Amino acid sequence: MFSLASCSQLVICDYNPKNILMSFFARLYGSYEDLQIGQVSEALVDFTGGVNTRIKLAEAPPDLWDILTRATYSRSLMGCQTHLGTTKVLKNGLVAGHAYTVTGIRKVTCQYGPENLVRLRNPWGKIEWKGDWSDSSYKWELLSPKEKILLRKKKEDGEFWMSLRDFKIHFVDLVICKLTPDLMSQEDGKKWMYSLKSGRWVKGSTAGGSLGFCNGNFWMNPQYWLNVLPAEDSKKSPSTCNVVISLMQKHSTKHRNRAPHLFIGFLLYKVGLQYQESNRKLPPGFFTRHQPVNKHQVFLDEREVTHDFHLEPCVYVIVPSTLEPQQESEFILRVFSRKHVLREMGGNTSFTLSKEIVDRYEGKIWEDFFTKHFEQNPEINAVQLQRILNNISWRNFQSFHLNFSLDSCQGILALLDLNATGTLSIQEFRVLWKRLLFYLEVFQKRDTKRSGKLDLVELHTAVQETGISLSNEVCNLMAIRYGDPDLQISFESFVCFMLRVEIMGEAFRNLTQDGKGIYLRESEWMMMTLYS
Repeated sequence: MFSLASCSQLVICDYNPKNILMSFFARLYGSYEDLQIGQVSEALVDFTGGVNTRIKLAEAPPDLWDILTRATYSRSLMGCQTHLGTTKVLKNGLVAGHAYTVTGIRKVTCQYGPENLVRLRNPWGKIEWKGDWSDSSYKWELLSPKEKILLRKKKEDGEFWMSLRDFKIHFVDLVICKLTPDLMSQEDGKKWMYSLKSGRWVKGSTAGGSLGFCNGNFWMNPQYWLNVLPAEDSKKSPSTCNVVISLMQKHSTKHRNRAPHLFIGFLLYKVGLQYQESNRKLPPGFFTRHQPVNKHQVFLDEREVTHDFHLEPCVYVIVPSTLEPQQESEFILRVFSRKHVLREMGGNTSFTLSKEIVDRYEGKIWEDFFTKHFEQNPEINAVQLQRILNNISWRNFQSFHLNFSLDSCQGILALLDLNATGTLSIQEFRVLWKRLLFYLEVFQKRDTKRSGKLDLVELHTAVQETGISLSNEVCNLMAIRYGDPDLQISFESFVCFMLRVEIMGEAFRNLTQDGKGIYLRESEWMMMTLYS
């Protein structure tokens, strides 16, 4: 519903579509003042949702004119920026450190041969280029009368022509925004896929920072599984596929002139067969043993970082990160290619136990103790579950005593008792036992002080190690619910914590239709309430 103020603003705009668009854009960013600064590339993406191709004009490719031609015919938006300088308006008429729009190109025939011209516009609507091919330049006399009349406009409107050679000299970079990134691959007109994932860097949880900081927490960053596939419409399977990856940071405040950009970047890793089918995050050791595809990672304090890759059809992992660890921000990861699959890693837990844990807790104990117990009691209740767990020799915990309370066991039973009988079968207990061993291994690894408890930071890293992504807020709330007054989590509480997170996550995935929300009947709502 539009407010009175909104409707008044529309009236003031006199129904001019341009003014209406600018009005809503100003509201999005906070005010008209906030629109006075920022990068050309940001504005182009905001208006189109496309992907930017940035070309450093000092290192422009030989086919720059062909790229400009394809961009023009595809109606792509183009912008550029002049070099910084101490003088605001230079003698040649250009404004230093200023953004311009590329509004057209034209190849003309002069008396000495062909010339490639670029048409630009100063958004101020005044102050124009004074060099060759400017409104008052003698160069126009070298054209035929027809071309001269068609192209030359002698008026102070901020728009002017200049040669491609001068354009590359006097401007820093060219930004081309198109809905598909096929300008550089010369695959114009062919179908491209587009995938988008939203994520967050959370302090103490998913804000691991870059590899360059050598803090061992790089693996904590969000990880995304990317399967690059050969395009179906290719006549033969290509050796490489063109893939564009874009990382964009989002600010918590809408006033962009009050929110400086973080330095952001990403690394791309090619993964072997042992990791290709797993949905768990790559472990810390992987990053010490493997080199990324983009070996020279670049971190920029810009809203968006985009890179073009020519990749073999294979499985890769993208790890977006901030330059420094423990920096918080939301981000958007976008991938463009002819054909690919993209998903976030760590959505589901996969239990992989070390050989030491398997040998110690799965072999002889299971055969001698559990099988014998379940022969006598095919189904166990909460009291019997408590007795079993507290009678096991947890030999790894020599510095403190493990004691599962009856309340904890009742909670565990309620979560795993799928048929609501009030008991666990041997099959249901097997599921619990596997999870207990996995939680045991993670808990031991993260309990660096050997205190038998995890603090908040250790809890965040432990949850990450299980392959589950939790927000900072949810993790803190769970610590309040299951921790002691100092928010310290014991192993028993950690077990209840992780079971609750896993079961409720599975319940959501089973009930949701679109991955965004669920609709519950009253009976289902009551059942979910009893879980929490």
